[in-house]
Amino acid sequence: MTTSENPFDLAHRLAPGAEDAPAIAAPDRTVLSHGGLRRLIQETVTRLNTLGIGRGDRVAIVLPNGPEMATAFIAVAAAASTAPLNPAYRADELDFYLSDIGVKAILVGKDEQGPSVEVAERLGIAVLRLAVPEGAPAGIFTIEGGPVGPPVASGLAEDSDTALLLHTSGTTSRPKLVPLSHANLAASAAHIGATLGLGSADRCLNIMPLFHIHGLIAAVLSSLAAGASVFCTPGFNALRFFQWLSEAKPTWYTAVPTMHQAILPRAARNPEQLAEAKLRFIRSSSASLPAQVMAELEATFGCPVIEAYGMTEAAHQMASNRLPPGLRKPGSVGASAGP
Repeated sequence: MTTSENPFDLAHRLAPGAEDAPAIAAPDRTVLSHGGLRRLIQETVTRLNTLGIGRGDRVAIVLPNGPEMATAFIAVAAAASTAPLNPAYRADELDFYLSDIGVKAILVGKDEQGPSVEVAERLGIAVLRLAVPEGAPAGIFTIEGGPVGPPVASGLAEDSDTALLLHTSGTTSRPKLVPLSHANLAASAAHIGATLGLGSADRCLNIMPLFHIHGLIAAVLSSLAAGASVFCTPGFNALRFFQWLSEAKPTWYTAVPTMHQAILPRAARNPEQLAEAKLRFIRSSSASLPAQVMAELEATFGCPVIEAYGMTEAAHQMASNRLPPGLRKPGSVGASAGP
């Protein structure tokens, strides 16, 4: 049995859905299936190994929000260790993060010429470019660039390998680098999926940035690990939220309180989209949700709001309120929900 056929390999755990089950969607794009995502993972691992990048190597991903950012995180992590960075970082910030992480290569957009490329070249870091074939389904990409080193034959990553490297916020001190293994991420995705009762019929509308643990794990990874799908937007935009709601037809979305507060005033201006919405629940995390906002969200969308609490160091979710008939308490992060 080859690796690509093994139902227990990493590609199948990251995208376990049926061959034609939807996995990645995006505005005005055709949908990428779980089968297609599994093939993309295998192709990306082979490509990176050919370029000299494999298990233990660190690759920074500096891409805008969207389907390719989501799939690049998934696929590159299957071969090496990913470090998603905010594409809006200034040169001095990029200098700090790239140096502190110790990356072997940086993955940027095909036409990117900004500070990420300049800093990488100055630091002697290889620059790889992500290209999107015209007309390709959401999330499909190829990697362009020269060899970073001699080819390696390390194949798919293993549970103990570092999958994701993120910095803490550094609120009280210098930001600290947090390495999270594939086992950490798989456990966290499973915890979130169990808390929210995620299944193959679910679709998450992602408006969270994908250089942050909330969007990466709660929106993308928990959905895919449950055999469900995620609709990847270019990032939060209150003016376009109801348009995306209508196009994506999601069963849930997750956001921070400030986003929820920006969405609420626009609900009355989008009565048709609101009436069509069939949200099973709304999730809130990363900051305290005012009880009044929770009540307004539930009244507006006609579904429960589930507040959760997480930390980067714990691969996101640590505690969560529960779906009905479980306990949902305004002003509380809920009971232990995994770790």
